[in-house]
Amino acid sequence: MFKKFDEKESVSGVQQLKSSVQKGIRTKLLEQFPHIEQYVDLILPKKDAFKIIRCHDHIEILVNGNGDHLFFRQRDGPWMPSLRLLHKFPFFLPMEQVDKGAIRFVLSGANIMCPGLTSPGACMTPAEKGTIVAIMAEGKQHALAIGMTFLSSDDILKVNKGVGVENCHYLNDGLWQMKPCK
Repeated sequence: MFKKFDEKESVSGVQQLKSSVQKGIRTKLLEQFPHIEQYVDLILPKKDAFKIIRCHDHIEILVNGNGDHLFFRQRDGPWMPSLRLLHKFPFFLPMEQVDKGAIRFVLSGANIMCPGLTSPGACMTPAEKGTIVAIMAEGKQHALAIGMTFLSSDDILKVNKGVGVENCHYLNDGLWQMKPCK
């Protein structure tokens, strides 16, 4: 999603959000990520003014008053946390761990294949198809990507070939490189 993302070329506009829209987004995020309920005031303070950065390919990025990128989505899809936010609050997404051989490919933007999730060194948490997950690496502490499951974890074990998780945002991609937007 952010492989060829360039801040200067891809951003088409910035819009200040009304408080009613902010409240709606906050409610949606709490429905989608129930684990952040006790931290929602740290992530999305009620008094803070939020902005939406509109980009090409129908991508929207939710930004707080400091300019930090919090969440993003494509079209009217689900909101996904940015990696910077996930590194601060690593517990609110289910985690899928890839083996050491897959790290290089994930960091270049490749989707996560089923064998990379089922081999020794990999670990999966139960997840349904279409679940937003944090991609962890064997032997590493922080997530290296955020993706959406292409198959359920049971199907990944059964099929064991093809794409298991779609890579949406990874370390050092365009969103990671993007400077805070004030």
